[in-house]
Amino acid sequence: MPRLPVRDAVSAGGVVWRRDARGRVEIALCGRTADGTWMLPKGTPDPGESHEETALREVREETGLVARLGEPLRTIQYWFTFDGVRYHKRVYHWLMEAVGGNTADHDHEFDEVRWVPIAEAHQMVQFSNQREVVADAARLLGVEL
Repeated sequence: MPRLPVRDAVSAGGVVWRRDARGRVEIALCGRTADGTWMLPKGTPDPGESHEETALREVREETGLVARLGEPLRTIQYWFTFDGVRYHKRVYHWLMEAVGGNTADHDHEFDEVRWVPIAEAHQMVQFSNQREVVADAARLLGVEL
C-alpha cells in the first residue's frame, strides 16, 4: 500500500474568559447543535500573520468577542487524513481576556457560542487535548476544576 504524503498544518486560538456577576470564571465555547460538539475557538493563519494575530482574529470571527492576548497555553498536536494527504497539525493556544464584542456576532462556522463556567466547560469540550488546555487555563486563573 502506498504511503500518503505528509504535510504540516498550523492553527491558533485560545481560551477566552471573563468573570460573571458573582465573580466566577466563565469561558466561551463554540458549538454545533447537530452533533453536540463543543470546542475552543481556533483557526488557520492568513498569509503573513503571526500565531498571536491568528489567535486573536479567529477568536473574534468564531466567537464575536474581542479579546486581549494573555499567557501562552499548551500547544496540542494531532494527525488527520484529508483528500489523500496525512496532516500533522499543531494548534497554539493563549489565555485571552474578553474585552468587548458579543457572542451573537459569531460567524457561520458554529451554531452557537456560549459562556460556560470553566469547570462545566472542561467537561463539555469534545476533545481530551482541548480539555488539557482548559485545565491549564484554570490553573493560571487560580480556579479548581
